Amino acid sequence: MLPKGSADSITEDHLQLTTPSLARRMACWFYEGMLLFGVVFIAGYLFGTLSQTKHAMDNRHGLQAFLFLVFAIYFTWFWHKGQTLAMKTWHIKVVDASGKALSQSRALLRYVLCWVWFLPPIVAAFPFQLPAPFIGLLVVVWVFVWAIASKFQLHGQYWHDVWAGTQLVDVQKKP
Repeated sequence: MLPKGSADSITEDHLQLTTPSLARRMACWFYEGMLLFGVVFIAGYLFGTLSQTKHAMDNRHGLQAFLFLVFAIYFTWFWHKGQTLAMKTWHIKVVDASGKALSQSRALLRYVLCWVWFLPPIVAAFPFQLPAPFIGLLVVVWVFVWAIASKFQLHGQYWHDVWAGTQLVDVQKKP
């Protein structure tokens, strides 16, 4: 977390850590989603080949569990290193509350807590057996609400970052 007295930046060892704008963080989030299509394609192909799945609906829960694990490995690995490819593109880095690199356990905790982007509307819709387009709309609305909620956090961080003891920082080269 960022210290009191500075709403969006801290100075530590002459290094300025600033929270990127919500627009940049969301652009990075969308870009990450596009890049994950490749990860899903390769992981799905590997799973389908190894499990000899003939139909898309066969083993779907197994595939979902496998993708959950693949995403956990992907994000934990890259966040432990500081950035995913999308984060590098948008000059955003994830660090712990003191500005240091994440441990793998903290990166894994952040991954689990990041599911708050999707799970609440899906879990809320589950008992009502709503059609997929309506669930998709609920997810989009919830993503918007969750992103805007960061505006109500003292340092502008996402709430799951606060809970995980992490922060997103701007690593753009200053002129």
